Amino acid sequence: MVETMTRTNIPEKGAIIQRDMETFSISPHIPGGFVEPAMLRKIADVAEKYGARYVKITGAQRIAIIGIREEALDDAWAEFDDRSKAIGMTIRSIQMCPGTRACKKARQDSPGLGFALDEEFYGKPAPAKFKMGVSGCPNCCSDSWMKDLGFIGTEKGFNAVVGGKGGGTPKPGREIAEGLTAEQAVALARKVIAFYRENGKAPERLGATIERVGFEAFLKAVN
Repeated sequence: MVETMTRTNIPEKGAIIQRDMETFSISPHIPGGFVEPAMLRKIADVAEKYGARYVKITGAQRIAIIGIREEALDDAWAEFDDRSKAIGMTIRSIQMCPGTRACKKARQDSPGLGFALDEEFYGKPAPAKFKMGVSGCPNCCSDSWMKDLGFIGTEKGFNAVVGGKGGGTPKPGREIAEGLTAEQAVALARKVIAFYRENGKAPERLGATIERVGFEAFLKAVN
């Protein structure tokens, strides 16, 4: 009983402990929530094979397989071609809307930028969890204002906002750039993340780091 009650997340296995303190959830990487039918079948097969209780679409645009026992985690992950994991102090899944690929209101190709950010940064270490969102228009369906780093599509390109967060003490970000191309947005992301890695102190999020260091010093570093 003592051993069971002291179990916790297992970041190296991408496993999050559940309420029963005995089973875990895993979330295969699904960039931006764009998933092929074969991947949906694979998730369902893995859930059934390893006795998961259910699967759930998450707010991070992934599908969590919930209720896997610890001894089955390695085998469950081995079923997937992409075994990248991002929990704990890492750069999390990049949330993105359909953008100009489908949405009639979109102004920019948010998946194009989102996939580029995902390929370069997903799962990489950070002082604390780091979230990004890419929205194709100012309706901001990807909650870009509430991310550590967000991009919002306009007629002139992407606007960038930093320092947002949700949770129990929500706070919107601050705009730091306008009219960026996708390439410029990725370049800015590199600078913002480099600043955070150099100055961040766990468990503070980027916004808290900026407040502690100073907004002007932050702008000087990323510009």
